[in-house]
Amino acid sequence: MSSTPFPDKPHAKPVGKRPVAAFFGNLWRVTLVHLAWPAVRTYVWLNENLHAPAWAGGSLREFGLRLWGFAWLTFVWVLLWGDVTWANIVVGALIALLVMVLLPLPRVPVEGRFHPLSALKLVGTMIYNFFLSSAQVAWAAVKPGDPPLGAVVRVHMAIKSDLTLTLAVDYINLVPGTMVVEIDQDQRMLYIHVFDVRKQKYIDEFLKQMAYVERQFIKTFERDDEWHPSPFHGIDDDYHHVPFADRRRVVEQERSRKEKA
Repeated sequence: MSSTPFPDKPHAKPVGKRPVAAFFGNLWRVTLVHLAWPAVRTYVWLNENLHAPAWAGGSLREFGLRLWGFAWLTFVWVLLWGDVTWANIVVGALIALLVMVLLPLPRVPVEGRFHPLSALKLVGTMIYNFFLSSAQVAWAAVKPGDPPLGAVVRVHMAIKSDLTLTLAVDYINLVPGTMVVEIDQDQRMLYIHVFDVRKQKYIDEFLKQMAYVERQFIKTFERDDEWHPSPFHGIDDDYHHVPFADRRRVVEQERSRKEKA
């Protein structure tokens, strides 16, 4: 008689991941501990202890915004010449510096926090809507029958920041078939010309798209739990004219959308 209790049963495999899967599974933890977390701590320390000079905006966020404007003006200069050379880059940088010093723009309050993943989703949706709307406008231009019936539709946006509202308006204007013709800054109301409103479903689709734009811009730039009003403003709600009920409406729409999905 064999001494093993189960001679015909194969040996059980050890519990756990395979070496390759275990390596990649632990890689993100090592990265978080040794790279990401020290980087976040360094950024927080710099933001709390270092202050940009007054000519650079007085804060790291304002300095970053001005640095971005400087780089953008330099890029536009090189783009206008159409030739990437060191001479064009240096001259463009000098001209950008002169423009920012001699012709400074009003300060743009930087509020909220930027979320790259939500921004990528927003850009992807914009590209999709761009091609879809372009095809719809092209088809309406060549198909026989009555021309499309356009109208101006009023849309309310529960967006606090003027900068975020401007980006939302640019988003809407980039999509063919829609154009913002007027903005009520105090009431956060947009008057948008819609290409075709002959059927109720067209209006419903447009309003649904605007609700998505509103919700996604808030998720990308100004989530309520990360909102930090700029010191250039006074009381938050008094300046931005966005009641709490409007922001709550956006939250309920997002929750309803997830429940349906």
